[in-house]
Amino acid sequence: MHPLRRLFVYARQYRSQVAFASLYSVLNKFFDVLPEILIGVAVDVVVNQKASFLARAGIIDPKDQLVLLALLTVIIWIGESLFQYLYDVRWRNLAQNLQHDLRMEAYQHVQKLELAYFERNRTGNLLAVLNEDINQMERFLNGGVNDLIQVFCGSLMVGAVFFVITSQLAFLALIPVPVILYGAFWFQSRLAPRYIAVREAAGALATRLNNNLSGIATVKAYTAEEFEAERIREGSKAYRVRKSEAIRWSAAITPVIRMAILAGFTVTLLYGGFMALNGEIGVGS
Repeated sequence: MHPLRRLFVYARQYRSQVAFASLYSVLNKFFDVLPEILIGVAVDVVVNQKASFLARAGIIDPKDQLVLLALLTVIIWIGESLFQYLYDVRWRNLAQNLQHDLRMEAYQHVQKLELAYFERNRTGNLLAVLNEDINQMERFLNGGVNDLIQVFCGSLMVGAVFFVITSQLAFLALIPVPVILYGAFWFQSRLAPRYIAVREAAGALATRLNNNLSGIATVKAYTAEEFEAERIREGSKAYRVRKSEAIRWSAAITPVIRMAILAGFTVTLLYGGFMALNGEIGVGS
């Protein structure tokens, strides 16, 4: 089962909290998209005045149109801020609850394991699971789930606006989307094993530190400070090397995907600009 699916199955006991948090994320993205539409309407008001979209809707005076836009802007920004606060509180509380439940369940499971398991596995790896892995899950719930929901909803909303304006421009603007999705999954498949290596190196380093600190009297008795310091240095260096490799790959994701976004933006700018110059769509659009 995919880790995300396992996480959401585990979170069933908090389904109402998940539902409200997701709803607030969607509503926040809805209000977040509206200001761009208002900018287009405002440009249309300034350029076309009594022939603008709002004039055709019954508000003839350009000044009244701008007043209406100002009021809508205030309402939209209040709505966006309100739902951002609500989803932030919901997702963070959910993350705290799940973090506590998972840590206690994992610890109770560890207590039931046979002693042979502890002889075969490093203590540092267990600490990494009980601390860092669960903390990573908390960080994902704090912001990652909301980001996924908002990217999905934002794409649908912006795509719908594009198709309302002109389907030709919409198809051209959406051409890079498959490339972006493929690139994201391609990078993820190469990042996963590298971060597993980082985790293993971190576990080994934590085990050495724990053993040395708990046995510091023995280290001092045998005057092995330099020897143990060298072992820690090797473990820290191995962790640094693994982490640097993972950082190089993760840092490349945004610049590479940005190139695909640039292609869509350039097509939109040129093709949409020519359509506006030819009078096929409004300047605000």
